[in-house]
Amino acid sequence: MNQEVLTEWLNEDSGYCFRTSKPILDFHSGFQHIQLYESPRFGKVLRLDGCFMTSEKDEFFYHENIVHPASISHPALRRVLVIGGGDGGACEEVLKHPSVEKVVLAELDQAVVDVSKEHLGSIHRGAMDDPRFELRIGDGAAFVRETEERFDLIILDLTDPLGEAVELYKQEFFQACRAVLNPGGALTMHIGSPVFHPERVTEITANLGQVFAIVRPYLVTVPLYGAQWGFACASDTLDPLSLSEQEVDSRIAERKLQDLQFYNGATHRGVFALPNFVKQLVGEQK
Repeated sequence: MNQEVLTEWLNEDSGYCFRTSKPILDFHSGFQHIQLYESPRFGKVLRLDGCFMTSEKDEFFYHENIVHPASISHPALRRVLVIGGGDGGACEEVLKHPSVEKVVLAELDQAVVDVSKEHLGSIHRGAMDDPRFELRIGDGAAFVRETEERFDLIILDLTDPLGEAVELYKQEFFQACRAVLNPGGALTMHIGSPVFHPERVTEITANLGQVFAIVRPYLVTVPLYGAQWGFACASDTLDPLSLSEQEVDSRIAERKLQDLQFYNGATHRGVFALPNFVKQLVGEQK
């Protein structure tokens, strides 16, 4: 394999690298720089604007955890909105829940969807061809402001809060999301690394806390990101910590969820066990 070393800077002082092939794809879509690589460790790797997004071999660390802690806590998801997530991995996890009737993917960049459909089938597993799936290409924030639909779960599967994406991490956007949630609904998202982005973790959880009655930050190590990564589940009523390990495993069995490589009752409880330094970053969550 004609190799090169890819590096992503996690902050101004620290980075993460691994060996890959020369790019399989490398182009500008009109919105962002899209690259696809083959790597010995991760298989195919999707990179946007120089940031690692997802890979064939480790995608489950991220996708299962941005979806299932909230989804299993909800008694019967029916309608779900995913903003971003053009690789289809989050949608694939949502569609494992038998009660789901519709998943809307609001993705800005058609090119990400096209690349993923052609090259990343092991991540989306045909989710974008499921009859319950609906694709909306365009600005996710505008979709939330303008839609008359209501959802049981909103998943913000976003790029990092840089450039135009910053607006999707602010209190005003979270308020707009809350307005299109059904009673008992929840929002989940990633909030950055507590080691490399501590100020980001603090700011996002504070913004969520200004909008939602319950905010539950949690932690997952994502190999492709080279770091422990923060997530959060926010709701007015749904609390993933209300379920015991046994209750989670029982719901997984009842719903016949298949092909879970990370998520189970023990990990559901475990990811919410925060180290003291992270508790300090997120403050006293409600």
